[in-house]
Amino acid sequence: MKAKDLMTPLQEYLRPDNTLKDAVNLLRTAKRGEERVGVKGLPVLDENGKLVGMLSMRDILKAVWPSYMSLMDLGDFTWDGMVESIAKKVADKKVAMVMTRDVMTVRGDASLMECVDHMIKKNVKRLPVVDKTGKVVGMLYERDVFFAITKAMLEENSSMLKVEGSKFNNKEDEGEK
Repeated sequence: MKAKDLMTPLQEYLRPDNTLKDAVNLLRTAKRGEERVGVKGLPVLDENGKLVGMLSMRDILKAVWPSYMSLMDLGDFTWDGMVESIAKKVADKKVAMVMTRDVMTVRGDASLMECVDHMIKKNVKRLPVVDKTGKVVGMLYERDVFFAITKAMLEENSSMLKVEGSKFNNKEDEGEK
Protein backbone atom coordinates (compact mmCIF):
# COMPACT_ATOMS: atom_id res chain seq x y z
CA MET A 1 0.00 0.00 0.00
CA LYS A 2 1.22 3.50 -0.85
CA ALA A 3 0.62 6.97 0.59
CA LYS A 4 -1.56 7.85 -2.41
CA ASP A 5 -3.88 4.93 -1.57
CA LEU A 6 -4.70 6.30 1.88
CA MET A 7 -4.30 10.06 1.49
CA THR A 8 -7.18 12.47 1.57
CA PRO A 9 -7.00 14.73 -1.51
CA LEU A 10 -6.10 18.30 -0.55
CA GLN A 11 -9.28 20.33 -0.10
CA GLU A 12 -8.45 22.97 2.49
CA TYR A 13 -5.25 24.84 3.24
CA LEU A 14 -4.03 28.04 4.84
CA ARG A 15 -1.94 30.95 3.59
CA PRO A 16 0.89 32.48 5.64
CA ASP A 17 -0.98 35.80 5.84
CA ASN A 18 -4.20 34.29 7.24
CA THR A 19 -4.90 35.35 10.81
CA LEU A 20 -5.03 32.79 13.59
CA LYS A 21 -8.72 33.62 13.96
CA ASP A 22 -9.31 32.66 10.32
CA ALA A 23 -7.12 29.58 10.75
CA VAL A 24 -8.95 28.21 13.80
CA ASN A 25 -12.26 28.77 12.07
CA LEU A 26 -11.04 26.73 9.09
CA LEU A 27 -9.57 24.02 11.35
CA ARG A 28 -12.97 23.69 13.05
CA THR A 29 -14.95 23.49 9.81
CA ALA A 30 -12.56 21.90 7.28
CA LYS A 31 -13.84 19.17 5.01
CA ARG A 32 -12.55 15.62 5.12
CA GLY A 33 -13.96 13.90 2.12
CA GLU A 34 -17.54 15.10 1.70
CA GLU A 35 -18.17 16.03 5.33
CA ARG A 36 -17.25 19.13 7.30
CA VAL A 37 -15.76 17.54 10.38
CA GLY A 38 -12.80 19.77 11.15
CA VAL A 39 -9.15 18.74 11.20
CA LYS A 40 -6.30 19.02 13.65
CA GLY A 41 -3.83 20.55 11.21
CA LEU A 42 -3.60 22.06 7.75
CA PRO A 43 -0.80 22.76 5.31
CA VAL A 44 0.23 26.35 4.73
CA LEU A 45 0.81 27.16 1.05
CA ASP A 46 2.27 30.31 -0.47
CA GLU A 47 0.73 32.20 -3.42
CA ASN A 48 2.38 29.70 -5.82
CA GLY A 49 0.96 26.70 -4.00
CA LYS A 50 4.34 25.79 -2.48
CA LEU A 51 4.30 24.21 0.99
CA VAL A 52 5.82 26.65 3.50
CA GLY A 53 4.56 25.15 6.76
CA MET A 54 1.88 23.37 8.74
CA LEU A 55 -0.44 24.81 11.34
CA SER A 56 -1.78 22.40 13.92
CA MET A 57 -3.81 22.57 17.11
CA ARG A 58 -0.52 22.31 18.98
CA ASP A 59 0.81 25.43 17.24
CA ILE A 60 -2.33 27.28 18.36
CA LEU A 61 -1.84 26.05 21.92
CA LYS A 62 1.77 27.23 21.84
CA ALA A 63 0.58 30.65 20.64
CA VAL A 64 -1.48 31.14 23.81
CA TRP A 65 1.08 29.59 26.16
CA PRO A 66 3.54 32.17 27.49
CA SER A 67 7.13 30.90 27.28
CA TYR A 68 7.76 31.89 30.91
CA MET A 69 5.32 29.16 31.96
CA SER A 70 8.07 26.59 31.41
CA LEU A 71 9.92 28.14 34.35
CA MET A 72 7.05 27.90 36.80
CA ASP A 73 4.93 25.42 38.64
CA LEU A 74 1.29 26.42 38.42
CA GLY A 75 0.72 25.58 42.08
CA ASP A 76 -2.27 27.22 43.72
CA PHE A 77 -2.12 30.44 41.74
CA THR A 78 -5.35 31.17 39.89
CA TRP A 79 -4.89 31.28 36.15
CA ASP A 80 -8.61 31.54 35.38
CA GLY A 81 -9.28 33.47 32.21
CA MET A 82 -5.62 33.71 31.18
CA VAL A 83 -5.90 31.45 28.11
CA GLU A 84 -9.03 33.23 26.92
CA SER A 85 -7.38 36.62 27.38
CA ILE A 86 -4.25 35.64 25.46
CA ALA A 87 -6.36 33.95 22.74
CA LYS A 88 -8.08 37.27 22.06
CA LYS A 89 -4.71 39.04 21.89
CA VAL A 90 -3.18 36.57 19.40
CA ALA A 91 -6.29 36.22 17.18
CA ASP A 92 -4.90 38.71 14.64
CA LYS A 93 -1.40 37.20 14.52
CA LYS A 94 -0.47 35.80 11.12
CA VAL A 95 -0.24 32.05 10.56
CA ALA A 96 3.36 32.56 9.39
CA MET A 97 4.30 33.66 12.93
CA VAL A 98 3.23 30.41 14.64
CA MET A 99 3.23 27.68 11.97
CA THR A 100 5.72 24.84 11.97
CA ARG A 101 8.16 25.52 9.16
CA ASP A 102 10.13 22.28 9.06
CA VAL A 103 7.53 19.95 7.54
CA MET A 104 8.14 16.31 6.67
CA THR A 105 6.47 15.32 3.39
CA VAL A 106 6.11 12.08 1.47
CA ARG A 107 5.62 11.36 -2.21
CA GLY A 108 2.47 9.61 -3.35
CA ASP A 109 4.42 6.46 -4.15
CA ALA A 110 5.96 6.25 -0.64
CA SER A 111 5.33 2.90 1.03
CA LEU A 112 3.11 2.74 4.07
CA MET A 113 6.13 1.64 6.15
CA GLU A 114 8.05 4.75 5.06
CA CYS A 115 5.10 6.88 6.17
CA VAL A 116 4.86 5.12 9.54
CA ASP A 117 8.62 5.54 9.96
CA HIS A 118 8.34 9.31 9.42
CA MET A 119 5.34 9.59 11.74
CA ILE A 120 7.10 7.75 14.55
CA LYS A 121 10.57 9.27 14.19
CA LYS A 122 9.36 12.84 13.61
CA ASN A 123 6.42 12.54 16.04
CA VAL A 124 3.89 13.84 13.51
CA LYS A 125 0.26 12.89 13.06
CA ARG A 126 -0.18 14.07 9.47
CA LEU A 127 2.01 14.10 6.42
CA PRO A 128 1.49 16.24 3.34
CA VAL A 129 1.67 14.08 0.23
CA VAL A 130 3.45 15.80 -2.64
CA ASP A 131 3.78 15.12 -6.35
CA LYS A 132 7.03 15.07 -8.36
CA THR A 133 7.12 18.88 -8.47
CA GLY A 134 6.68 19.23 -4.71
CA LYS A 135 3.06 20.39 -4.95
CA VAL A 136 0.84 19.18 -2.10
CA VAL A 137 -1.81 16.84 -3.52
CA GLY A 138 -3.17 15.34 -0.32
CA MET A 139 -2.79 14.67 3.37
CA LEU A 140 -2.02 11.38 5.07
CA TYR A 141 -3.44 11.23 8.56
CA GLU A 142 -2.26 9.00 11.40
CA ARG A 143 -5.84 7.85 11.92
CA ASP A 144 -6.11 6.56 8.34
CA VAL A 145 -2.80 4.70 8.63
CA PHE A 146 -3.97 3.20 11.93
CA PHE A 147 -7.23 1.99 10.38
CA ALA A 148 -5.35 0.44 7.44
CA ILE A 149 -3.16 -1.43 9.92
CA THR A 150 -6.12 -2.61 12.00
CA LYS A 151 -7.94 -3.70 8.84
CA ALA A 152 -4.93 -5.82 7.86
CA MET A 153 -4.77 -7.30 11.37
CA LEU A 154 -8.47 -8.13 11.49
CA GLU A 155 -8.56 -9.60 7.99
CA GLU A 156 -5.58 -11.81 8.77
CA ASN A 157 -7.07 -12.92 12.08
CA SER A 158 -10.48 -13.58 10.56
CA SER A 159 -8.99 -15.76 7.80
CA MET A 160 -6.93 -17.61 10.44
CA LEU A 161 -10.06 -18.17 12.53
CA LYS A 162 -11.90 -19.54 9.50
CA VAL A 163 -9.07 -21.97 8.79
CA GLU A 164 -8.74 -22.99 12.42
CA GLY A 165 -12.51 -23.18 12.76
CA SER A 166 -12.83 -25.46 9.77
CA LYS A 167 -10.09 -27.72 11.13
CA PHE A 168 -11.82 -27.75 14.49
CA ASN A 169 -15.18 -28.50 12.92
CA ASN A 170 -13.69 -31.34 10.88
CA LYS A 171 -12.15 -32.92 13.98
CA GLU A 172 -15.41 -32.48 15.83
CA ASP A 173 -17.31 -34.08 12.96
CA GLU A 174 -14.87 -37.02 12.95
CA GLY A 175 -15.41 -37.56 16.66
CA GLU A 176 -19.16 -37.77 16.27
CA LYS A 177 -18.99 -40.53 13.64
